[in-house]
Amino acid sequence: MRITFLLHNAYGIGGTIRSTVNLATALSQRHDVEIVSIHRPVDTPSLPAGPRVALRSLVDVRDDTGPARDEREQRLLEQPNTVYPDSGVDGDRRMHYTALHDERIGALLDESEADVVIATRPILNGYLARHRKRGRIHIGQEHLSMDAHDDRLREDQNAAVARLDGFVTVSEGDAAQYRAALPDVATRILCIPNGVPAPEVEPSTLDSKTIVAAGRLIQIKRYDRLLDAFAKIVPQYPDWTLRIYGRGPARLQLRRRIDELGLNDSAMLMGPASPIETEWAKGAVAAVASDRESFGMTIVEAMHCGVPVVATDCPFGPAEIISHGSTGLLVPLEGGADAFAQALTRLVADEDERRAMGKAAREAAPAWAPDAIARRYEALIEELAPRRRRLTRLLGRRRPAPAARQETAPAPKHPEARARAREDGRVELTLSADMLPAGAWDFLTRLRRGERELRLPLPAADSTGRVRLLLAPLEEDFTEGRWDCWILPREGEGKRRRIKAAQVEQARLLRNPEPAADGRRTRHCIPYTTADGFLALRMWNRAAHAEVAAARPDDSGIRITARMLSARPLPREGMRLQAVHRAEPESSFDVEALPDPDDPNRFHAQVPHTVRRTGDDGIWDLRLLPGPDEPAVPLGRIGGDLADRKKAHVYAPTRLDHPELGRTRVRLYYTVDNHLALAHRTDPG
Repeated sequence: MRITFLLHNAYGIGGTIRSTVNLATALSQRHDVEIVSIHRPVDTPSLPAGPRVALRSLVDVRDDTGPARDEREQRLLEQPNTVYPDSGVDGDRRMHYTALHDERIGALLDESEADVVIATRPILNGYLARHRKRGRIHIGQEHLSMDAHDDRLREDQNAAVARLDGFVTVSEGDAAQYRAALPDVATRILCIPNGVPAPEVEPSTLDSKTIVAAGRLIQIKRYDRLLDAFAKIVPQYPDWTLRIYGRGPARLQLRRRIDELGLNDSAMLMGPASPIETEWAKGAVAAVASDRESFGMTIVEAMHCGVPVVATDCPFGPAEIISHGSTGLLVPLEGGADAFAQALTRLVADEDERRAMGKAAREAAPAWAPDAIARRYEALIEELAPRRRRLTRLLGRRRPAPAARQETAPAPKHPEARARAREDGRVELTLSADMLPAGAWDFLTRLRRGERELRLPLPAADSTGRVRLLLAPLEEDFTEGRWDCWILPREGEGKRRRIKAAQVEQARLLRNPEPAADGRRTRHCIPYTTADGFLALRMWNRAAHAEVAAARPDDSGIRITARMLSARPLPREGMRLQAVHRAEPESSFDVEALPDPDDPNRFHAQVPHTVRRTGDDGIWDLRLLPGPDEPAVPLGRIGGDLADRKKAHVYAPTRLDHPELGRTRVRLYYTVDNHLALAHRTDPG
C-alpha cells in the first residue's frame, strides 16, 4: 500500500512533526510511505524519518539556497489561497499559503497514485477535501482540538471533515466533541493517539533535583503558572531547579516573570532541544501546566524516561495518559498555582513515591509505541476501503516507490556518534560501523586553538555493528578548553572527518553537580553538541576553583555563596572577593568574603549595588583572593551538565542612576567560560 502524509513543514521539531515522523517510520516497515512537506525552510530535517520513508517538498522557502522564482510564480505568491485561511500558520509570512500553494498542492493530489493520503493540519484537510480522488482513502488529522481554533477556522474545517473518509483526533474527548458537532456526516471520526517511540537513553535516576518542562512557549501552555508554583516550593527546597525547554513568543514574558519572582538562580529557559529525550532523562519530575493539551506527547516522552509527570487535568490529553497516583499526578485546573505547587511538593519531598511512580510510568509508556499506533491506522484504512478485498491485499505487500519521490541528501561526510557522560568523568562513545569509511580509523580529539591532541585507535565493531570507545579525560589530564572530535585514517594520508553528535547524554553529571577535586586539581568534562551539530568536550582543569552554589541579587546587592575546591583549606579571615575590571585595572575593587560557620570550604560575599562606570560600559570578572599572598582563584559554576551556561542561567538586571552618566544597568552574568562577571552598562530605557 502506498501512503502519503501532508505536513506543513517537515523540517522543524514540533509535536505534529514528531508524531508524523514516528507514524510514517512505523508504517514504512510494511508499506511504501512518503512525507510531502509543503514547505522546505532549511536543507535537512531536524527529525529525519526512517530510511524507508521518502521525503519531498513543494515550496522551497530557503533564504539563500532556494530556487529563484520566475515572474509567474512570484505573481502567484502574492495572491491568496482559495481553500480557506488557517490562523495557525498565518503569522509566518515565509510559509503563508498562497495561490502558488493552490497550484502545487492541487497538482500533487490530482496526480498522486497514493492509496491513502493523510493530512495533518486544518488547511491541509481543506486541500485534501477539495481534491478527492476516486478509489483513494482521504484521512484528516486534528493535532490540536476543536476548541483551539477560532470560529471561522472551526467552521471551515468542519465543512472539510464532512468530505473526508476519516478524521482522526489524538484524544477521545476531542473525538466526542467533533462527533457531537457533526452528527450527520458519514465521515468516520475517531481517536488514535500519537505514537511515541522508546528513546535510546538511560532512564532517569530521579535524584537530579530537577523539574523539567518542554514545549512551545505560548500562553496556553501556562509556563507562568508553573513558575508561580515553583516559586512557592523554592523556599523549602532551595536546591531544586526548574528547566523549561522550547522556543516561542512567550519567552520574554516568562523571562520577566522569572525576574519578578526572584528565580534567576533556580529557573532556566533552556531554549529548544533535539533530541529532547536526553533532557527528560535529566529530570526527577516532569511538569505540564497547560490550560489545554490535545494529546501530550511530552507526557509520554517523560514517562518513557521513567519520570513521573505532574500535569493539569485539562482538556483533553493528560487524563487519558496519566493514571493519577500511579504514573503521575493530575492537578485540577481550578486549583491554580497553589494546587500545582502542592502536587510538585508531594513528589519533590517523597523520594520513594517519586521512584514508584517513575517505574510505573516507564512500564506504561509502551502502550503508545509507534508500531501499535500504526496497526490502528491500518485497521482504520481497511475499514474505510471502498474495495475491501483489494485493500486487504495491499495491506500485506509492499510496492516500490518511484526513485524521484525521494528528496535525497548527499552521502554523509561526517560519521555520527552517541556520547554518554559517566559519573566518574569518563565519556562513552558509540559509532555505527556502517557510517565509518572502509579501513582502519583512529579517534582524534584536539584542543581548539591549541596544539594538544589525543589519538586512540577505534576498536572493531561488536556483534551489534557498533564501535565503542571509552575516553578518560580526567585521567589523561586534558588541558582546559574545548576539544573537538574527529576520525582519521590510521595509516597513510587521508582526510580527517569531524564527528557529528547524534545524541549526547549528560544526565549522570547532575547526580553530583560539583566538579571532581582530588586535593591536587579540580577537573570536569562535559560532552556536548556544538551550535553546528558536532561533538565536542568542554574541559576544565585547574589547581583551585571556587564553585558557585548560589548568587542571588536583591535590593542592596548580590549575595554569593561558593565552595572552595583546593588542596588548601580556606583561611578563617582575610579573604576578599575581587572584581577585576577587564580594561581599567584602577577601576577594580574587592569586598570581604566570610567563611561559612558550618562548612570550612564554603564562603559568602556581598557585592553591593554601586555604579562604577567611568564613562564607558564596564565588565568586572569576579574571583576569590584567599589571602594577601595567595593567587586569585576563578569563581564560577563549571560543574553539572551545562557546557555553556550563559544563555540559560540569566540574572535580572538592577537599574541605578549615575550622577553624571545617567541610568545604568547592573547585571550579574556567566561568561563563555562559565565564570561569574559583573556588567555595568548604559540602560537603553
